[in-house]
Amino acid sequence: MADNDALFEFLLRLGDNSLILGHRVSEWCGHSPVLEEDIALANTALDLIGQTQMWLGLAGEVEGKGRTADDLAFLRDAWDFRNVLLCELPNGDFGQTLMRQFLYDAWSQIMLGHLTQSTDARVAEIAAKAAKEVAYHVERSGDTVIGLGDGTEESHARMQAALDYLWPYVGEMFDGDAVDAAMTKAGIAPDPASLREDYDALVRDVLRKATLTVPTDVFHHKGGRTGYMHTEHLGHLLTQMQWLQRAYPGATW
Repeated sequence: MADNDALFEFLLRLGDNSLILGHRVSEWCGHSPVLEEDIALANTALDLIGQTQMWLGLAGEVEGKGRTADDLAFLRDAWDFRNVLLCELPNGDFGQTLMRQFLYDAWSQIMLGHLTQSTDARVAEIAAKAAKEVAYHVERSGDTVIGLGDGTEESHARMQAALDYLWPYVGEMFDGDAVDAAMTKAGIAPDPASLREDYDALVRDVLRKATLTVPTDVFHHKGGRTGYMHTEHLGHLLTQMQWLQRAYPGATW
């Protein structure tokens, strides 16, 4: 049996990842290069927000203080969010957005695969539902990375620049702490470090097909999930995301 405080923290991490990335992706709505991509990105954002509803909803139940998924999404300050830094980084161009999505999707697919075997039946149930969506996400984002990386000289250069910028943020997803240790001991979730081998195999295969080079000797950014140190981008994002609820507390429609 896991400590409720540790389980609550772990669920926040999962929910905050999908919430912040989902909001980031939604910023493309009406701005994508072509209509098909606009619709695809909007659907990805909706899937991520749906996953957020499940993870944060369960987090609220575990916490036992009457907070709902909406409360946890809209009524916390930046320093209370537990997402990895990768999720809050700005969209950049279309290539950077899809590279960020792929790097996260690959981790999410592997993590969810383990969580479907969780000793916590509720965690396993949510993971099984989310895994079906993420299987499509990683296929789509991976195919797009390959298409753009192995495309024109311009698209290749942009995708390599995106990878160079984003790769230093990947390592944080595999950093463990006391919360992760508690989840692993209880059989609720895997040790984050144990996912790295499968992740590297998946990601490097796609990057090879995309003719992209993985950066070496890069600085490893650590922050949101384990150190609670976010970039300046999260504050700006939350200002947009939480404005209505902050301006009209408890509003319903």
